[in-house]
Amino acid sequence: MRVLMFGWEFPPHIAGGLGTACYGMTRGLAQHGVKVIFVMPKAFGDEDQQFVRVVNASDVETLYGDPKQQSIWEKLTFIHINSNMVPYISPEEYASYSEQARQTGSFLTQGDVWKERYNFSGSYGPNLMEEIARYAMVAAQVAKNLAGQFDVIHAHDWLTYYAGIAAKRVSGKPLVVHMHATEFDRSGENINQQVYNIERTGMMEADRVIAVSNLTRNIVINKYGIPPERVVTVHNAVRFAAQEHEAEERGVDDKIVTFLGRITYQKGPDYFVEAAAKVLKRVDNVRFVMAGSGDMLNHVIRRVAKLGIANRFHFTGFLRGAEVQKMFALSDVYVMPSVSEPFGISPLEAMKSNVPVIISKQSGVAEVLDYAIKVDYWDVDALADAIYGLVKYPALAKMSSERGCHEATNLRKMQPVKLYGYTNQSSDTETYCADKTKS
Repeated sequence: MRVLMFGWEFPPHIAGGLGTACYGMTRGLAQHGVKVIFVMPKAFGDEDQQFVRVVNASDVETLYGDPKQQSIWEKLTFIHINSNMVPYISPEEYASYSEQARQTGSFLTQGDVWKERYNFSGSYGPNLMEEIARYAMVAAQVAKNLAGQFDVIHAHDWLTYYAGIAAKRVSGKPLVVHMHATEFDRSGENINQQVYNIERTGMMEADRVIAVSNLTRNIVINKYGIPPERVVTVHNAVRFAAQEHEAEERGVDDKIVTFLGRITYQKGPDYFVEAAAKVLKRVDNVRFVMAGSGDMLNHVIRRVAKLGIANRFHFTGFLRGAEVQKMFALSDVYVMPSVSEPFGISPLEAMKSNVPVIISKQSGVAEVLDYAIKVDYWDVDALADAIYGLVKYPALAKMSSERGCHEATNLRKMQPVKLYGYTNQSSDTETYCADKTKS
């Protein structure tokens, strides 16, 4: 089996869980003998290609003006002008083409084809929609260049759905789209209609839709109108290898309670702050850490100051790689109070580090965990009680960490599903639990 896979990011250059999930899947597929070609808008050259071949879309020459590819642009608000003006063409190339046109008396038409490259940022900036559109154009060219080298197309998240559709139209190969998070997860009921339309179009065009949880699967069926028989749940997992290193120097004797993720509405950071204030009214040897960045950061900082808990509340900024592992090594409790979480990889990472976890019932990972404390995201009192219990009673914390680590390590027991025609396990984990002693 050979897979042409479209993503937006890949370790070590990641902005969240999407890149981590893509890496884990490519690694797992490789262990089953599946060859994966992973396409991304901008590759930096330091990606781990031990299990995957990475294609940098910024290096792909695309046939500009190919009438066969024009349908990709139909749903986009771009205006096509027939002229000698071509984006990203050098002055020397323009002079050459212009002189040729002057001598022959022929000027460009919609059917003319020139080669060009798009220099993608690979980020999530203000030109995101334009980059998504151009990524689809490049994807069509990639599929044409790699004809005969793949059997199925796999597109991760809405950013790559148009790319997957373009590749399918060029190659005729079946398309699988992976729904890591819906627009309803990110925005609640106040959805971005353009993003919703892209998501729905991608899933309607796909031959199979993968949802990361039953929670997400139900949203896909009920909110997007996708036939249930085309939607399958494949839970995320985490690979957390053993690392031999000295215990992290904490510098304080206080218990440390950690929030790690994007500081946005979806992740529920404001509920974490309110719970922290309630805990600190009952016990004073606790510090709260918020690791991440996002549009609610300034709001959260102001709320922390207003509650008078700034001396017990710390902001680290965005963490990645070894920094995340170090943060877990320093933590006594991990909290994920998400308003809506399609799955949630970070609780598994915390459990693998022997850290007791508290998660919202409104998360996909709650479907596969028994030894995590589950609360409604909005129930600040219940969240505060759970945190208090874990920092106040060592026996409870010890039981939660030991059983949680064992559970995260043995997720292979879950029911396997059929993916690409072979049996795929939902998890690829190391049989390892961190050995550390809490102060």
